[in-house]
Amino acid sequence: MKTIGMPAGMWALFVGSFKRQLTETLGYEASRAKEIAGKAKRKYKWIVRGLPEFEKGDRFKMNILSCAMFSAFLLEMTALPSVDQAADYYREAMSTGSMKAFCRMAARRKFTPKDVEGMRKTAALNAADRNPYSWNMTFHPYPDGGGYEARFTKCGICTLMKELGLFAYVPAMCRLDYTMSEMGGTSAFVREYTLASGGPYCDCGYRRKA
Repeated sequence: MKTIGMPAGMWALFVGSFKRQLTETLGYEASRAKEIAGKAKRKYKWIVRGLPEFEKGDRFKMNILSCAMFSAFLLEMTALPSVDQAADYYREAMSTGSMKAFCRMAARRKFTPKDVEGMRKTAALNAADRNPYSWNMTFHPYPDGGGYEARFTKCGICTLMKELGLFAYVPAMCRLDYTMSEMGGTSAFVREYTLASGGPYCDCGYRRKA
């Protein structure tokens, strides 16, 4: 994958927050945080260059880039944090004003016919059959009309973090699903299984809020 375009944009948008949370969440000195961020930029580009280009219609490119960024910072830390610490770090790093605005905008379209059609198209694409760093999912509307569930049987984050020796930190990323749903404000996020914990799939359920 080329490092220009969306990959460069993602880095520019979030690098300040990822660097700041090294100090505010993980307790690094500011000088060390700056050093880690500098090295992480080179690592991020190295990771991105090793990824294939995502095909048109694949909505998960941003997800894998977020994973690449998180992984790049983890790999340059003085010592790896616990999974809980990493989850707090990733949540705070991703909770920027622009991300909150994005979640609110997406939430306004949640459960609309266009949103549901997009989910159906994503399920039909089966992008991970051709790109191991993407996702395969099935779409399951709730019988009572109160929302829907996406069940992921292949996960690009699992693939990439396993290759990088960071598979134990996949759950730290998975927890952001709850945070993003809360930022949107129109749905309650529901989950029973994850592939990272040995489940049959990752279920992402979105229940309409009254």
